[in-house]
Amino acid sequence: MRRSLASGAAAAVPHTPLQSIPMVFVSTGGMCGNTVLEAVETLLAHGLNRIELSGGRYSETLQADLLRLKDVAVFQVHNYFPPPPAPMVLNLGSLDDEVARATLDHMREAIRWAAAFGRPSYSFHAGFLLDPAVTELGRRIAARPLFDRAESLARFSERVGLLAREAVPLGVSLLIENNVVSPANFAEFGCDPLLMTGPDEAIQVMENTPDEVGLLVDVAHLKVSARTLGFDPAVMLGRCENWIRAYHLSDNDGTCDSNDPISAESWFWRHLKRNLDYYSIEVYRRSAEELADQVRLAESILAAPKPHAQIH
Repeated sequence: MRRSLASGAAAAVPHTPLQSIPMVFVSTGGMCGNTVLEAVETLLAHGLNRIELSGGRYSETLQADLLRLKDVAVFQVHNYFPPPPAPMVLNLGSLDDEVARATLDHMREAIRWAAAFGRPSYSFHAGFLLDPAVTELGRRIAARPLFDRAESLARFSERVGLLAREAVPLGVSLLIENNVVSPANFAEFGCDPLLMTGPDEAIQVMENTPDEVGLLVDVAHLKVSARTLGFDPAVMLGRCENWIRAYHLSDNDGTCDSNDPISAESWFWRHLKRNLDYYSIEVYRRSAEELADQVRLAESILAAPKPHAQIH
């Protein structure tokens, strides 16, 4: 059963309607050829001042550099940010105590950065049933024995609750992003090797974590996972609606998470909540001008009344 941790603390509150124009961010995740600061400065030069910080290269001066831009930009901290001095894999579902400790330490630092930037949330990916090597990230991960699913899910939920209790006094809530399982991943392992790819586990985690924990739904992850696992993606959006507090927006062909541009015909628009303060364009391999067009498209659609969604 859910409960709030807010009593007697500076509570992290769920997102509420803030303005007529939705807050649409642009992710730095696809700008890997630049340093974080270069990516931010490029986006700002094109009028994109709502920036989701994701990944990048380590810099000792990065926080000070970004805090100097706090008056002209809104920064949202996501997952593998701030980039650590040495590359690592984040996995709150790990059964390896060292991996779990390093993940918790990174996320505690990210929560402190979110608080410093004045944002009410930090978002991160759900856990995995294995600990891939850093060199395997973004590439094929070969089959290997997996963690016990129930134990990994229980430890993941327990660690999320621990982080939530530490984040509340800083005014920060936690948002968990659904994982993506592709047909190739499923064929390699003969099962789903990731947590929270579908609605049942997402709901289970939400029901066993505090009220200050919500969902960031990546609609591109959802499209691929739904095809792989054989469920209707609109059903997950409907069943999880009460917990959804943010979205990642990109598109693909349903077979892999390719971070392609969104369009007015993308499948998900009619199913999205319109009153959130965190939507992020996670489109890669595009110029800043093209990303600005993507933001304007999202803003125009999200500002319009929500059409009736038909879920089959």
